[in-house]
Amino acid sequence: MEFVVVIPARYASSRLPGKPLADICGKPMIQHVYEKACLSGASKVVIATDHQKVFDAVSAFTSDVLMTREDHQSGTERLAEVVDLLKLDDNTIVVNVQGDEPLLAPENVSQVATLLNESTAPMATLSVAIEEQEDVFNPNAVKVVSDINKNALYFSRASIPFDRSAMMGEQSALDLTPFQRHVGIYAYRAGFIKQYIELSVSPLEQLESLEQLRVLYHGYNIKIEQAHITPQAGVDTPEDLAKVISYLQSQHA
Repeated sequence: MEFVVVIPARYASSRLPGKPLADICGKPMIQHVYEKACLSGASKVVIATDHQKVFDAVSAFTSDVLMTREDHQSGTERLAEVVDLLKLDDNTIVVNVQGDEPLLAPENVSQVATLLNESTAPMATLSVAIEEQEDVFNPNAVKVVSDINKNALYFSRASIPFDRSAMMGEQSALDLTPFQRHVGIYAYRAGFIKQYIELSVSPLEQLESLEQLRVLYHGYNIKIEQAHITPQAGVDTPEDLAKVISYLQSQHA
């Protein structure tokens, strides 16, 4: 099985400006992500950016970097431009890895690519078990439910599935077993990425502010299974960055 990894690296970030270039133990964050992705077995790992500073920094450690347009409304639109620039065959598996995950597990990348490769679906993703009750009710922790064939049924910021007995006070505690949190790593067939950006925006996607609901709304399957290795948290804030630096320093102490 061959697959390509694309790492979008936008320079602008409201909570952490210049995020891809944030220094982590002597390397920019985007280099950590790239090096982890290279361990996944991908045939090619490409960084796609919209800013000259990121392009220049990445060029210091790899030639696999592309300059993309600044006006994309979503990461998927940027991915579609990369598919065109690389002239990828429609059947090529493309894994989209976020550029703010310096603790990326390479196994997660290969797992989602394999999941897609072994199906006829156009798209695949991963989940993890929810272990803290507060995450069930946290709108920033996206929940997902799936069917017996590993097809996602729905993604929501709400607490799905709804445990009627616990929520109505008929049992003493909420059983966390049915709850899965979505992990934002996706594998696509290259041809579907181009199809996706032609699909009309769905009302569900707008209500929940979840881009993947467009796929389900238009009747396509998204394969999903629990990650074999629980992913580490990404970097959204300066506090997150400090935690990652501290963790890596402790690993090398």
